[in-house]
Formats: sequence, structure tokens, C-alpha cells
Amino acid sequence: MLFDEFGGPLEIRSVPDPRPPADGVVVAVHATGLCRSDWHGWAGHDDGIAVPHVPGHELVGVVAAVGADVTRWAVGDRVTTPFVCGCGGCEWCVAGEAQVCPDQTQPGFTHWGSFAEFVSLHAADANLVAVPATVDDAAAAGLGCRFATAYRALTDRARIRPGEWLTVVGAGGVGLSAVQIGAALGARVIAVDREPAALALAGRLGAEHTVTADGSGRDVADQVHELTGGGSHVAVDAVGAPATCAEAIHSLRRQGRHLQVGLLPNVAGHPRVPMDRVIAWELDILGSHGMASADYPGMLALIEAGVLRPQELVERIVGLSEGAGLLATLADAPLSGVTLIDPRRM
Repeated sequence: MLFDEFGGPLEIRSVPDPRPPADGVVVAVHATGLCRSDWHGWAGHDDGIAVPHVPGHELVGVVAAVGADVTRWAVGDRVTTPFVCGCGGCEWCVAGEAQVCPDQTQPGFTHWGSFAEFVSLHAADANLVAVPATVDDAAAAGLGCRFATAYRALTDRARIRPGEWLTVVGAGGVGLSAVQIGAALGARVIAVDREPAALALAGRLGAEHTVTADGSGRDVADQVHELTGGGSHVAVDAVGAPATCAEAIHSLRRQGRHLQVGLLPNVAGHPRVPMDRVIAWELDILGSHGMASADYPGMLALIEAGVLRPQELVERIVGLSEGAGLLATLADAPLSGVTLIDPRRM
């Protein structure tokens, strides 16, 4: 699935198969997630993308070719990878913090991605994650971005505790992941969205309350404060817009923690953030950018145990052609639940 200009047509074409970098692999893609981040890249909101380009950054598949310097992986291994692939050798990667590696690569952004039958990945020994046989493709495909991002945001960045109130603004893929993970960790979850179907799914995934967003921002915050008796301990902007960021911040109680997970691209100037509330109420503002491969074992153990069930977020699996049509509409007609693309279906 390629585009030749930002915001232009997405086409299905045959191109030469990729070759593995010396330190990397080529993966035959079995499933790949359709994410709003892919829409941002197609729309031209990300620096560093060169056209023609293949999007796609969440994936599960089987190693099809191995570079000469790779020691840990072999053809036939079933794997996934974080969407942020660290270099493997810098101080951040050595410390297990590859998600902030200054020399990172990202499939679907820095190079061609997973909306294809094959994708090349760099620094394989540092970045690939073995997928247990008990975790199916539907569960594994979102672990490279949305589910793992939500998991680390709540467990490592916000350090959510049982009994705390968690407000998730935006019930898309990463927001629904945060709802399920927060509920599994014992938080009392409120989901906010404008789509009834998305809120209904959030309720099934563990949200104690749902709030329909009407665009006013303050109205959402007022409802959260009423439901929680003073505001949430933790709030997540899982959309990435000035309005949803403000809704999440205003939903917090004093000394609460705000997680910015949705991308806030500098499209029309840097977005406004209500810093007056941040200062007066002593709020913590936390960014979260994926999760390094070093942190996957704990999350995978909870998935294997059935405590976390990412497969329950999946609403549909489509082929490349249908996925191309859906990608261009993500900003205006967001889907409920997670959509996966199986590139073996054209």
C-alpha cells in the first residue's frame, strides 16, 4: 500500500521484496494494525517521511530473511516489534529505554512499513520480541504500538494504583487499550468519546462509567468531577487534539497526573495547553512514547494468563485494498474498535 504524495491516493502495487539490513530481518507480515498514527503520516504531519511511502507500524509475522550480523533470530521465528526500534548500542538502549533512542527507526515512518506482505526491521537482536504460541495474531498485532503504549503509560509513567480514578479521553485503539489495562490493574475507569459504539465497547472492556463528548470540553470535565467526587487521579488524552488534551487536564483532581499519548502534531502552530490549571493544581504532565522490547515480558505474561485480552479490541480484519480505503477516512470517520489488515488478502 503506497502513496506518492501526502494526502494523495493510496494504491496497491507490486514492488521488489525488501532485503534485510545487516543487523536486521525481513518479516512476512501476518497482521498489522490500522492506526491513527498512520493517518498522520499519510497526511504529512510527520517529519522525515519520504515519498513514495508504505505506512504501517504495528505488526506480527514470521521472520523470512536474516541479516548477516543477526545472532538471536532465525527464519521461521514468530515475532513482533515495538514501533520504536532502538539502535541497540546507545546509553538509552543499554538502559532498556529504547523508546527514546536518539537514533531510532520506525517502520512506516523512517522507512517503509508493514502495510505490505514483507517489512524490513533494523537492529533485530535489540528490538524483536518472540510471540508465544498461545498469543494469536489478533492479540499480538497491536502490541507494537497501541496496547504496549497504553500498558507502559499506565504502569511505568503514571504508576496507576488500584482504586484510583482513571479518565481516558478517546475510545480508539490506544484509548480502549488503556480502558482494559486500567480496569485489569484495579483502577476505576471513565471512558470519554463522541461515538456511542466506541463507548459501548469501552463498557464491555471494563469502563465503570462512560461520558459522551459534545465538544464543550468543560462539560466533560464537570461530569468527571461529579462522578469521581473531585476529579480523576490519572487522565489520558488518547486522541491528540487541543480540545481532548484540555478535557483530560481539566478532568484531573488537584495533584493529578496527565498522560499525553495521542499525537499533538504542530500542524497550525503549537497546540494550546491549559498550563494555568497545571500550575495552580500542581498537575504532573507525562509523555509516553511506546514501550521498549525489554519491557514486553511482563505484559506478555499477563496476556498469556488472560488478565489482559488485546484480542477483544479487534472489531474487523480486512485486506490491503479495503485498508487503503479506510486509512484515508480515519480523521473524519473513526472506527469503533481496532481494525487489522492481513496483507495476504489483497
